[in-house]
Amino acid sequence: MPLYNPASVTITPSTSGTATPTSVAASTTSVSLLAANSARKGTTIWNNSTANLYVELGATVSTSAFTARVGAGGYYEVPFTYTGAISGIWDAANGSALVREFT
Repeated sequence: MPLYNPASVTITPSTSGTATPTSVAASTTSVSLLAANSARKGTTIWNNSTANLYVELGATVSTSAFTARVGAGGYYEVPFTYTGAISGIWDAANGSALVREFT
């Protein structure tokens, strides 16, 4: 049986030259952390609060329906292919989320 070697594949990693910082005040109701952005390369979120932050990759979040729970002082990297809206909600309204969007 002959062997088949496919043509080589070149992968170009996505790069970013801009990091835009945003601070979002903690809230016990769903708030927008970032609007959808088709130019987004990546996002990081630091929970600068003593309460848990619940993050949703979507427009609305609750403490029972979320993508990730970020503990007090915790850090979360959004999957680097996600360009949609990101929302958050906290157990208690103290502190903020420090968000960096890479474009």
